[in-house]
Amino acid sequence: MAAAKAASISSLYLQSHPSPPNPTSIFSLFLSQNPPKTLLPSQNLHCSHLLSLTCTQHLLHPPTLKTQSPAFSSNKQHPDGRSIDYDDDEKPREECGVVGIYGDPEPLDSAIWPPRAQHRGQEGAGIVCVQDNVLQSVTGVGLVSEVFNQSKLDQLPGDLAIGHVRYSTAGSSMLKNVQPFVAGYRFGSVGVAHNGNLVNYGSLRAMLEENGSIFNTSSDTEVVLHLIAISKARPFLLRIVDACEQLEGAYSMVFVTQDKLVAVRDPHGFRPLVMGRRSNGSVVFASETCALDLIEATYEREVFPGEVVVVDKEGVQSLCLMAHPQPKQCIFEHIYFALPNSVVFGRSVYESRRVFGEILATEAPVECDVVIAVPDSGVVAALGYAGKAGVPFQQGLIRSHYVGRTFIEPSQKIRDFGVKLKLSPVRAVLEGKRVVVVDDSIVRGLRLRKLFGC
Repeated sequence: MAAAKAASISSLYLQSHPSPPNPTSIFSLFLSQNPPKTLLPSQNLHCSHLLSLTCTQHLLHPPTLKTQSPAFSSNKQHPDGRSIDYDDDEKPREECGVVGIYGDPEPLDSAIWPPRAQHRGQEGAGIVCVQDNVLQSVTGVGLVSEVFNQSKLDQLPGDLAIGHVRYSTAGSSMLKNVQPFVAGYRFGSVGVAHNGNLVNYGSLRAMLEENGSIFNTSSDTEVVLHLIAISKARPFLLRIVDACEQLEGAYSMVFVTQDKLVAVRDPHGFRPLVMGRRSNGSVVFASETCALDLIEATYEREVFPGEVVVVDKEGVQSLCLMAHPQPKQCIFEHIYFALPNSVVFGRSVYESRRVFGEILATEAPVECDVVIAVPDSGVVAALGYAGKAGVPFQQGLIRSHYVGRTFIEPSQKIRDFGVKLKLSPVRAVLEGKRVVVVDDSIVRGLRLRKLFGC
């Protein structure tokens, strides 16, 4: 296989332009939308055996609410505390998938959505639903299909639910860290599912523990529940807002209370969060638009950076946190995290990856006989490269779909073994050929080492 010179698509600059939404305002409307659009040229990167794309990651007090009894129940699987510990501190810890639905007579079919967001996390999955003002929880370690079966779903009726698939952003893969988390307070109960990474988690946890809080997990998401507990804001909803205003970093979160669904996105807009509606009028939030498509929900808009969207029997209302003047969306959503049939930050993921490949072919031309991709996330970029270079694209590596995404496995040993099982070369396509291999990104170089000995 011929050595190739690779180029790095170093950044995707996502510009923002004001565009007012139309939800009812509780306090004020957040008036910015983020349709991104500019691609910037890259610097060059040399790789001895792999032509690949790489990138950098961008990263008032009204009357007090009536006191309510804590109302929640939990059914956690794997009570032995099955866990997988980290052994690689270099891992970008940014990806999970969240979903929330309000007003659907069968919310669990939408909250589970298998395998609609499984690509965003394989370590654990969970659901919290509401029936008769009681929050009921089922969580487990493993894939959605491993955690949930019909008998478990039959235990979770109601028309309000949130769901989560986990890829560890902070904390190990133990069952106790699997979301959604549920907490009961004297003023009500709340469940939360979070995609992102809270950079002030350490200082917040230290402050909370100094003041008597006891943590049950090693997940950064738990600080949100403790901040809600100590908040002096009223009513209950404003406790959630007050807690979120103290967070720094990336967070797209869905909350469920006994009568409300709440979606929150950080002021920078690091992580995606979209809103849609089904034909029966139910409102859906999800990390990606592909999840909306598969439950036949119509995309309405993004949750704007710094926005809190509240859905209850009164309808959909919007209020805002402090918004950042220049949103900073994570480009790795377009490069790897999201599925190509999603629209993220207002732009088609498929089109972004195709353009990446075209730019790479222009910046790093090489004499070759065939272009192949490292499947699956490298396929669209490889198609873009082949089209621009005028070289045939062929399937030179076969992926086993019984092996998950190796990048988001928590352990290096598991990732190494996963690569061996996952990708097999097609000798008839590769033998005696000058081959350009296109991958979406180089994070650790794992696949380079295992496939090509780099």
